[in-house]
Amino acid sequence: MRQWLRRRVVARIAVGALTVGLSLLAGLAVFSSRSTDRAATTAAATQQVSQQWNEIYLKINLEYELLEDFLDTPNENGSQLLLSSIGSAEGNLRWLTANGVDDDRRQAQTLQNAYGGYTYTLRNLIDAVGDHDDARMLDFAEQAALSASALRRQASANVARNNLAIGVTLRVARDANAKILLAVEVISLADLALVLFCGLVLLTYQRRTERQAADNDYRASHDGLTGLANRRLLGEGIDQAITGADLEGHGVGLLLLDLNRFKEVNDTLGHNSGDLLLIEVARRLRASSRPTDLVARLGGDEFAILLPLIGAAEDLPDIAHRVLTDLCGPAEIGGLAVDITGSIGFAFYPGQSSNAEELLQHADIAMYHAKRNHLGAAPYDAENDRNSFEQLTLLADLRGAIDRDELELHYQPKIRVGGGGVAGVEALVRWRHPSRGLLGPGAFVPDAEQSDLMVPLTEAVLHLALRQQRTWREGGLDLPVAVNIGAACLREPGFPGRIADLLALYGAVDGQLTLEITETVLINDPKAVALALGSIRRQGVRVSIDDFGVGYSSMSYLQSMPLDELKIDRKFTMEIRTTDRGRAIVGAIVELAHALGLSVVVEGVEDQETLTEIGELGCELAQGYLMCRPLPAAEIPGWISAWRPSSPQLAG
Repeated sequence: MRQWLRRRVVARIAVGALTVGLSLLAGLAVFSSRSTDRAATTAAATQQVSQQWNEIYLKINLEYELLEDFLDTPNENGSQLLLSSIGSAEGNLRWLTANGVDDDRRQAQTLQNAYGGYTYTLRNLIDAVGDHDDARMLDFAEQAALSASALRRQASANVARNNLAIGVTLRVARDANAKILLAVEVISLADLALVLFCGLVLLTYQRRTERQAADNDYRASHDGLTGLANRRLLGEGIDQAITGADLEGHGVGLLLLDLNRFKEVNDTLGHNSGDLLLIEVARRLRASSRPTDLVARLGGDEFAILLPLIGAAEDLPDIAHRVLTDLCGPAEIGGLAVDITGSIGFAFYPGQSSNAEELLQHADIAMYHAKRNHLGAAPYDAENDRNSFEQLTLLADLRGAIDRDELELHYQPKIRVGGGGVAGVEALVRWRHPSRGLLGPGAFVPDAEQSDLMVPLTEAVLHLALRQQRTWREGGLDLPVAVNIGAACLREPGFPGRIADLLALYGAVDGQLTLEITETVLINDPKAVALALGSIRRQGVRVSIDDFGVGYSSMSYLQSMPLDELKIDRKFTMEIRTTDRGRAIVGAIVELAHALGLSVVVEGVEDQETLTEIGELGCELAQGYLMCRPLPAAEIPGWISAWRPSSPQLAG
């Protein structure tokens, strides 16, 4: 910014200096012109005065010559010529008196008096000649000669004086013009340098503007974080590829890729780590692509690869799986090892898709299908298109389902490992859809989490669970209930207050409601989460960490958060008997939980051997198909009455 301001100031100073220089040149040109004009005017005026004095000299000289001719040969003709010339310089003297400068006026007046005496002498001389008075004639002739000589000297001196003045005027003008010319040359050189500098500045600005325009065009067509093509450039590339395919007879493939659990990385490790992960994904996709392919980032964690030269649709599966293989694997992000995985959908033109818009839409549908069904890579299928449409309408239906009481809860019991008694139940939401039947949470909860429906959905589940708990309590069955809540609920400022209202509405007993949260929630804005959980626990509600071990927990969060229970994810439960590593991990989690004063629930217990193992590891509670699958609320009392623990770990 400072460099830009400095260049701008320098450019403005240069332009200002050039303007001043050109103004000086113009001023000097005007000054020189006026000076020359004044000198020429002065010289012309002086020349005119000098000419008057010169004429006076000539006329006086002519009068004296005519006098000499008359004296040599006195006759009537000579007398007439002499008389006609007498006073011929009077007009010149009057002009000088009227128009001359001070010196010329004074000299003209002085000469005029002497000239008057001279002309008077000449007339007397002519009269003396006519009277044949030789004495007077000689006397007047001598006076005339003296006067003529003096007058000629005076006239000649004034001519010389004016000629000298003309020379001085011209010399002064020449010297002034020489100085002006020198100044003009200096200023012209300075202006030339400034013109060159301004030209260089303009050229620099032009190049910078061109670079800026190119940079703007690049930014408008590329992703700022990864440097990949953006959605706009991808659209242009698809149009060009389809045009080329129509002309040359080959096909066009499109891969759409979405990262798995990217939001969890972003929320857990922070946006900077999320950005580093996206940059690493972009690098891997570039490395896995051909030079003719176009790799693009469409936004968030969604990427695309345009394959402009594909022979047939059958070539796409191998390409998609190769790209997925190159993409997946651990990556070090911010000092932590993160496992990169993704889902790819692919589509082909022509055949499956008839234009660029359909190609994008079909690849998106295929990617969504691959992601929901954990397929890794999946082709476009028209049947999936119909399912995708149904999924899009599902959210709109879910909003109405909450208001129409179409949701219902099934409950899965939790059993005390040491005594076999029922410790409570976990509420699991179901949706009795009018046309699609009973839907499990996997069909709609993931989509609700990505929308604004998660909070109202959770509150609807809490209503149902607390109402059912009150019904059981009124029937003599005190049964603790656990309900899963999402991160969006804890970010909602009024959520703890609404829980308090629900507890009061249904007369809930302290310690009989447990809210289960994922460990990722702890790391996403931990201060706000801690405040919300603290407020909730003060109302007599227990807090449990669900699916522990699959996220990115930190010991500091476990120590600082108000928690009561830790649930070990079924992923680790399945490995307890199959690997030493699985048993060691579960044992370490149990020890950690007990060290922090937390009870432990093991999920996914499906066989007697696993139940025995967790009992030996010190786990307090178990949940899984070995004991009971989720049941409708009406069947829970009967199941509890019929429950008889068959395992020594349950029987105690």
